Amino acid sequence: MQLRAFFRNAGQWLFKSPDQSLEQAYEAALTIKKIEDDYFDGQPIAQENSDYGDSAYRYIRGEVDRNVSLIQQHMADFESTRSSLSQSGQMEVQSYDDQQDEYTLDLIDQSAIIFKKLRFIDEILGRYGSDQVTALSTAVKNNGGKKTDKGRAGLAARSGVLPRSILRTVDRVKQDLDPKAEGDVLKSFRKSQGKTKLALRFILLLVIIPLLTQQLTKHFVVGPVVDYVRQTTEAEVFLNDEMEEEALHELQQFEERLRFEVILGKVAALSEPQLEQRVLDKAMDIEEEYRERSADSVKNVFADIFAVLAFSLLLSTCKRQVATLKAFIDEIVYGLSDSAKAFIIILFTDMFVGFHSPHGWEVLLEGLSRHLGFPANRDFIFLFIATFPVILDTVFKYWIFRYLNRISPSAVATYKNMNE
Repeated sequence: MQLRAFFRNAGQWLFKSPDQSLEQAYEAALTIKKIEDDYFDGQPIAQENSDYGDSAYRYIRGEVDRNVSLIQQHMADFESTRSSLSQSGQMEVQSYDDQQDEYTLDLIDQSAIIFKKLRFIDEILGRYGSDQVTALSTAVKNNGGKKTDKGRAGLAARSGVLPRSILRTVDRVKQDLDPKAEGDVLKSFRKSQGKTKLALRFILLLVIIPLLTQQLTKHFVVGPVVDYVRQTTEAEVFLNDEMEEEALHELQQFEERLRFEVILGKVAALSEPQLEQRVLDKAMDIEEEYRERSADSVKNVFADIFAVLAFSLLLSTCKRQVATLKAFIDEIVYGLSDSAKAFIIILFTDMFVGFHSPHGWEVLLEGLSRHLGFPANRDFIFLFIATFPVILDTVFKYWIFRYLNRISPSAVATYKNMNE
């Protein structure tokens, strides 16, 4: 039992990343902020700031306490996993240099994003929880270096007699009157613009490089080799029986159409030897066509392997770009409203595991088989459709129940209402 518990804890530690823990804590903090905005007009969650009854307020307060507990739990995981990772190496810093913009994007990696999210989490915990993560936030801010803003911590971070909403308003006024505010906003905009450019460029690379690799290797590397081998070894015209049946069906249709046109008088009367010669010429054309199709399918197999290798190599060698793309996608996803998140979830689930998804899977598998030159085995396709979407649907429902319901319950509620 102790050995089993050891491996279970080791697996949990191995697959638990500090980024995941921070994102879950950040989502819980966003949930509390949404409750403030929706039910308390942006004011702190307190009974004197609303006209709700005792039962409604106790329910809301229970949700707040639950999310505060989630924040503290995930921040504890974040601290432990981050401290373990920091012993093995330092965080890489990504730089961006553009001759037109003439600036350097010098900390668009995790530190800037972590600092922003930790400030928001500290603000939520300062109103409703304890200060257990204050030391962690201070450590990350110190590691952030240039991102530290100790001199402008603001009045809202201090405890006092006045409500925090008034202090936050004073902070905003002070920042608006600060002569350096415009420069800070411009610098922040340029850094955000740089992140967007880097992310979009990397997305284009992820699409263009595999496609170019597939086409170039197919026509200039794999193609000549396959053509030479098939010519010297007198390879079969048809790779599988399905291609042979298609060719025979096409030839049969040509002969029947030709006889029909002769009967209707659209084509001059042909003797039997002439008719057989026309059919023979068509058979030779069909043979050449299917010989090229067979060779093309073999080329696709090897060219696709090179494309997958190029895609994997691109991901493994561009880790900083991958981190930038992940941060860019996170900002887009977290910026969506609950209804937008629910809409995207419903769209993808109905597309891949919905009522009409089997037709799409069937077309996809048949197209893939034709592309690679394999016979479209109907039994395998039907078995795949009967099992894989069901497994995918089960995994997705478990993800909603296990993770999404914990980090974003409002999105789950919106998803259920839209799905009914």
